Amino acid sequence: MQGFYAGNYYSDMYHVAIDDYVIDVLLPDLAGHDRSPAAFLVYLILWTHLFRLERRSISISLQSLSAQTGLSKSAVQAAIRLLRDRMLIRVTKDSPTSVPQYELIRHWLQRRVKKR
Repeated sequence: MQGFYAGNYYSDMYHVAIDDYVIDVLLPDLAGHDRSPAAFLVYLILWTHLFRLERRSISISLQSLSAQTGLSKSAVQAAIRLLRDRMLIRVTKDSPTSVPQYELIRHWLQRRVKKR
């Protein structure tokens, strides 16, 4: 369903709120400095799922992440490794063959609280 608003069209689609830090700092840092736009895409997909589900962690397969980002499975694995090493995500597994659980680590929120 679409409506008309001040000369522009808008839709009733759901929107995902993203912290300014993700766009202003993580995007240039991951895509530019680390030369891994794939890591940013994977982070964004995880963020979107967690936001929509209103959860702290999510189980999602590499195959599903690959399909949703348009990246190869090995590119997704490398992106996850980078995000984990940069301490931007926490990855846990119940067993070696189970689907991983991903949790975002939003360290900038902790810093903001400490500044006050």
